[in-house]
Amino acid sequence: MSDGQGISELRLILRESKTIAVVGLSANWYRPSYFAAKYMQEHGYKIIPVNPAYKGQEVLGERCYSSLGEIEERVDMVDCFRKSEDIMPIAEQAVAIRAKVLWLQLGVKSEEASQVAGNAGITYVEDRCVKIEHGRLFGGLSWVGVNTKIISSKRPKWLP
Repeated sequence: MSDGQGISELRLILRESKTIAVVGLSANWYRPSYFAAKYMQEHGYKIIPVNPAYKGQEVLGERCYSSLGEIEERVDMVDCFRKSEDIMPIAEQAVAIRAKVLWLQLGVKSEEASQVAGNAGITYVEDRCVKIEHGRLFGGLSWVGVNTKIISSKRPKWLP
């Protein structure tokens, strides 16, 4: 996904992705991966932690896996909290488990991973935060005065 992709495509990704494997999820509450995953979990998403440091333990009440290949259930989105140089093996694992979306967090980019995902028909998003985009597109950020560049006088139907 490039910066040119629009709001409707991001909204569709976030609406259709129900299970998110968070690669690099930390058990420390003050880490960005933790509060982003907690936010998504609180908004109805199933979070699957992936971090070898916590294998077999629980993070956010969910069993943690050391790799995507160990996950036994269907994963819609792979959300990566890893450095850009660590993304290629994760992209290959995302293809192997047939994830629908490979999402790289803020500051993370990989042209090679983009090609791997594209060749496998996986939607690719880079340099964006799932939590920020969800809040921006589904009403959370505008409530605290952040300009989301979305103008509407109507409350979205998908909000409770």
